[in-house]
Amino acid sequence: MKLPRTPSFRLDGRRALVTGAGRGIGLAMAAALAEAGAHVTLAARTAPEIEDAAGAIRAEGGSADTLCLDVIDPHATATALEAREPYDILVNNAGSNRPAQFTDVTVEDFDAVMDLNLRGAFFAAQAVAKRLIAAGRPGSIIHVSSQMGHVGGARRTVYCASKHAIEGLTKAMAIDLAPHGIRVNSIGPTFIETPLTRPFFEDPAFKESVLGKIKLGRIGQVEDLMGAVVFLASDASSLMTGSAMLVDGGWTAE
Repeated sequence: MKLPRTPSFRLDGRRALVTGAGRGIGLAMAAALAEAGAHVTLAARTAPEIEDAAGAIRAEGGSADTLCLDVIDPHATATALEAREPYDILVNNAGSNRPAQFTDVTVEDFDAVMDLNLRGAFFAAQAVAKRLIAAGRPGSIIHVSSQMGHVGGARRTVYCASKHAIEGLTKAMAIDLAPHGIRVNSIGPTFIETPLTRPFFEDPAFKESVLGKIKLGRIGQVEDLMGAVVFLASDASSLMTGSAMLVDGGWTAE
């Protein structure tokens, strides 16, 4: 009897671009992809931060370089990527949030969140996809969405709007890019402890409210997302496109 073989989770020989890669979720995902064998480009606006991160990946035996880039500028993003070899993997991670009651949201807050979370992600993905199509290469585009792309949340109207839009974008992109062998999926984390979110958890009432909705009873850690991004980037998920992978501890189960 000849048994079927598990598709490889390895990414040797592939090039990955991770936006917002200097810290937190982006850094963890970049480290995971490098550990799986990919050459990883860490992109962010702050050069020293991503240079330190890339150095740490190289010190662990991985292959990494940096790209100082503000994805809010579509022209600069496209120009930067046209000057590089195509990326087989894109992790669209750069994002932000400005929590506020709906009636208190300013135009400036709305534009800042939507420009980065949606507009920046859209055109970064477009630039990567164009390069892949021109080269005749398949690829995997992974949008870092949120559980808030599937439910609502107090003081998160703009953030929820941006992430619900990312989920729709994921499905529509998957349809357009499937003929080119480019897969598009999203990862929807619950609250993850990072340098950005850690101060929120110092509020006992906020932490209690979050834990009350995470059925597994703990705040997420960046390590919880590392296997998921490798899976979506690799041949192990070769029949997945237009899908949302929720890593939310059961938040959206009810």
